[in-house]
Amino acid sequence: MAKPKGRAYVDDVPEEYEDRLRAIGESLPEAYEERAWVGVRWRVRKQTFAQLLAIDDEGEPRRVVLTFRSQGEELEVLKNAGHPFFLLGWGRDAMGMVIDDDTDWDEVAELVTESYCTRAPKKLIALLDRPPDP
Repeated sequence: MAKPKGRAYVDDVPEEYEDRLRAIGESLPEAYEERAWVGVRWRVRKQTFAQLLAIDDEGEPRRVVLTFRSQGEELEVLKNAGHPFFLLGWGRDAMGMVIDDDTDWDEVAELVTESYCTRAPKKLIALLDRPPDP
């Protein structure tokens, strides 16, 4: 998907949002944080499972966005959920979530953990305290 005309990706993310994502990322086995091409990302074994950045679209207010991976039934639900979720348009499993003052951080923790599980090796996933798959 081509970048829409008048779109810019920027680093201007509230520190509070980064701190909250940092706490989630640090709780996951062998996950680490690093500066990305824009914003900050969290990775496991060189695989990005979450990124926080801001998007400026021409004529629109700035949006802070969490990018993450999803799969299966959850991905299908999120694709059709509407705000704050949207399909990023790159990668078949890449989703975006607008982060703002109304964000449910418990939901963010669940989504980031599930995203981690799409990228982490099984031996690291086994270290998580998660409900068993149905």
